[in-house]
Amino acid sequence: MSSEIVHPIMDREASGMGMQRTPTIWITFYGLIFAGFAYLSTLHVEGEAYGFHSILPVCFILIVAAVSRKALEALFAGVVAGLLLLDPVNIFSSLGEVSMNVVMDETIAWIVLVCGMMGGLINILERGGAVLSFGDMLARRVKSKRGTMLTTVCLGILVFIDDYLNSLAVSSSMKSLTDRYKISREKLAFLVDSTAAPVCILVPISTWAVYFAALLEENGAAADGKGMSLYMEAIPYMAYGWVALLVVFLVASGLLGDLGAMKDAEARAQNGQPVPEGIEQDGFDTAHVKAVKPIVGLFNFMAPMAVLVAASVYYEIDLLLGALVASTFTIVLYYWQNLMNFTQLVESMVDGFRVMLHPIATVCAGFMLKEVNDQLGMTTYIIEALSPILTPELMPALIFAAMAAVVFSTGSSWGVYIITLPIVVPMAMTMDVNMALVVGALLSSSAFGSHACFFSDSTVLSAQGSGCTPMQHAITQIPYTVIGAVLSFISFIILGFWLA
Repeated sequence: MSSEIVHPIMDREASGMGMQRTPTIWITFYGLIFAGFAYLSTLHVEGEAYGFHSILPVCFILIVAAVSRKALEALFAGVVAGLLLLDPVNIFSSLGEVSMNVVMDETIAWIVLVCGMMGGLINILERGGAVLSFGDMLARRVKSKRGTMLTTVCLGILVFIDDYLNSLAVSSSMKSLTDRYKISREKLAFLVDSTAAPVCILVPISTWAVYFAALLEENGAAADGKGMSLYMEAIPYMAYGWVALLVVFLVASGLLGDLGAMKDAEARAQNGQPVPEGIEQDGFDTAHVKAVKPIVGLFNFMAPMAVLVAASVYYEIDLLLGALVASTFTIVLYYWQNLMNFTQLVESMVDGFRVMLHPIATVCAGFMLKEVNDQLGMTTYIIEALSPILTPELMPALIFAAMAAVVFSTGSSWGVYIITLPIVVPMAMTMDVNMALVVGALLSSSAFGSHACFFSDSTVLSAQGSGCTPMQHAITQIPYTVIGAVLSFISFIILGFWLA
């Protein structure tokens, strides 16, 4: 508590003035911007493309996010702006329709269930003392800040099957150890996020590989049954995955120092405050952790994780079914050991699901933005704008740059390629560009967008699991993602001319 004495009347007056002033400024700001988008809609000729106007909602989101430091609010503002550009007269019916389409989308249903089940499973592991036992085991073996960061990175690489699993499981299990060595939660989120999507694309046994291999077959890039073969051929060319992995190892080993906002976050942590300002510790409940023998607690952590991975692989890399099997196994295991009664186990699942509601809402808002951008034709506009300067040698680099911008702007590292691949694949075939190199560029751009975007699913989940906001996480890691993007772009230029 601060030792400063504030005059109560002056404090109330200042607070009241702020409350009156701030809403007025924001209402005026949003009112003018939204009026501008509504006016732009009157300039659009029905049947014609929106062209440059299609990227304005995304620009508006970036501005609001930079000012407010709030991901969900910025996303919603961008969605409203885009709908005003499409049809200002029917704004509410359009908003309702977009919301319903997103809620009824199969991918969103999968994300909601996976995030909820994973949140519940981790909460059970927390309350059953398993995470604490795992952390104590690491604490007995890891004796330095550098060792802690390298351990986090190695755990992230081992959990390669899915970026959601990585983002939540690794961050929740490493928080106590990183706090002990005064590592900021923002750096923990960076270490975890850098081994999520960037690592998943490099492993053919992952949810990313299964999804993209199927897309490649559907869009004619590979013959039926050959999608995974093409995917594996492209792994050496997935430059962003390799560069991001190199960068995170350099940071963890201390060879690459703290840059930008990360420097401030680490200075705060060194002063004894690893958790950033404004973060309420209302995440997974550890207040009633039951003490267990170290060996039992370690088994209670490792066994559910092993079941989760094995079940996901058994069900053709489906993390939802893996989470269902692992949750059932853990509930039976903990009930049999009398760690918690059945009511407590159910409450743990429900509370874990509740903790994940804000990340789920952010991801859903991102999908709403994607649908609005699809109606505006933003992706098609960006690709068509690059077409005049495309050459066989430059195509991989330009495709990487363009799609990285699109995925960063939409937060949709998977959905955007349903629109993109039918355009990019025929272009690559016509120009006789190495298809494995093109696929490597596409997967690299997808990994970059998932890694760098402040409202992408893995960014939001890494922040949630680590104990910071998505904006705090995104701002502190942006210098490293920019380094990765620049080096990847240069790599694709070199590869383009080398393999042409």
